[in-house]
Amino acid sequence: MADPMRIRAQASGGNAVVRVLMAHEMETGQRKDSSGKTIPAWYIQQVTAKHNDKTVMTAQWGPAVAKNPFLQFTVKGAKAGDKIAISWVDNRGDTRTDEATVS
Repeated sequence: MADPMRIRAQASGGNAVVRVLMAHEMETGQRKDSSGKTIPAWYIQQVTAKHNDKTVMTAQWGPAVAKNPFLQFTVKGAKAGDKIAISWVDNRGDTRTDEATVS
């Protein structure tokens, strides 16, 4: 899977707005392929965000989240130069982590 995430974090006042675009197929397990076989479920289950190595957000997702999900949230107290790290785990055990610097 190429480019698992694209992260942008912009300081605004005493906060930072974080935008994340995650590359993932996010199959529900309910669709069928051209031969009629059910496509197995494959989706992100947990997303974690860290601000300078401190967890600031966790989310539990399921199969109803769209392909290539977009996530936006605000981190209070973040300033330019701080590090934002995003990681996720899917139902197959695959994990991805990426990091951005607040600008």
